[in-house]
Amino acid sequence: MAESTVSMKLLIDKRGKRVVFAEAGKDCVDFLFSILSLPVATIIRLLREEGMDGSLPNLYKSLENLNDDYIEPDKKKDFYLKPVSSSSLPLLALEAASSTGNNSYRCNYCSHYIDPNAQVVSGDGSLVKGVVTYMVMDDLEIKPMSTISSITLLNDFNVKYVGALKEKVVHLGMDEALELLKISLQSKNVLTELFC
Repeated sequence: MAESTVSMKLLIDKRGKRVVFAEAGKDCVDFLFSILSLPVATIIRLLREEGMDGSLPNLYKSLENLNDDYIEPDKKKDFYLKPVSSSSLPLLALEAASSTGNNSYRCNYCSHYIDPNAQVVSGDGSLVKGVVTYMVMDDLEIKPMSTISSITLLNDFNVKYVGALKEKVVHLGMDEALELLKISLQSKNVLTELFC
């Protein structure tokens, strides 16, 4: 099976060596917003092999290594270590809502996933409308794209010459998605650090 990817088009200031903004479609924006639905334990599990900073990996490992003799009989460690995400988007949705053993159900009539603890999520994982192109800033601020906003942004970045700009299409697969997640926890220049 081929790896799922999403893409965006970067506008790069060659002189400042930074991403001014990215142009992204619905699939990419849905993926970026889906990061917000990931439980902390899932983020730790995704990033600990990459070398996640801070103390949360130690907390995760402590529970993982704790003998079941110390756990209440009606409790399961996996409830905390592998929580179910409400996201059904492919890149980071490791705990698919249709897998067995969780509390999510798929409606046979409308293909929606129903989680008793979450909102109803469209069967295809959609959040934003697809009739719009979105502007993704270097710090992951997202808004609908407009010509006026783009020109204002170039002025804010003090870009005087269009020749100083370069366009670059990038693709986010699982490796890039993990790196984006890691950088976003540490930096406000996520796209620049990831792609420049």
